Amino acid sequence: MLAAARRLSMRMRVAIIMTALALVIAITPRNPERYGDNLQIALPVLAIGCSVLNGDVGEYLGRYAVMFIGLHGTKRALGDLEINRRPHGGLQGFPSGHTATAAFGASALVQSCITGHPVAKTVVILAAAFTGASRIESQSHNIWQVLVGAIWGIFCDRFLRPGSRWRAPVGRGFARLRRKQSKPDQASPPL
Repeated sequence: MLAAARRLSMRMRVAIIMTALALVIAITPRNPERYGDNLQIALPVLAIGCSVLNGDVGEYLGRYAVMFIGLHGTKRALGDLEINRRPHGGLQGFPSGHTATAAFGASALVQSCITGHPVAKTVVILAAAFTGASRIESQSHNIWQVLVGAIWGIFCDRFLRPGSRWRAPVGRGFARLRRKQSKPDQASPPL
């Protein structure tokens, strides 16, 4: 009985995910950049829904926060270095945030929500890949910025899960950053 309920649950999850992705495609204006914009939102939102069903939404949001902070911290830290320049001009291009977010959401869906359904897994992975390709097509990012964004998103989902050997060192690194930022700057003279 429990196995039948799990299969039904898997069927329902797959149906919801596939329907939601089809709706995103159907309502998006016929523009690759807009598809990427919408998919980079839809994939992590669907993964949040799945994490609610799995009872681990706090865990998911924690990994997402690490991904988001690391992503935007890198963009700011690189400043006007060449690697951080966008093909169409402007800064904060390294790594691609759209791609990182889509890859994070896709990885979470594949790892925790649709584990037994190869067709749904393929569709989700292709949706994340399309998001990255849309960033290159729109000249918002180059291929290296997109590739690193994908790696970062997957890393934050897969390697920061409970039991991963990467989780503790990343946690210590964030704790050091918090301590460093909370201490007053000792190099500045008092006012």
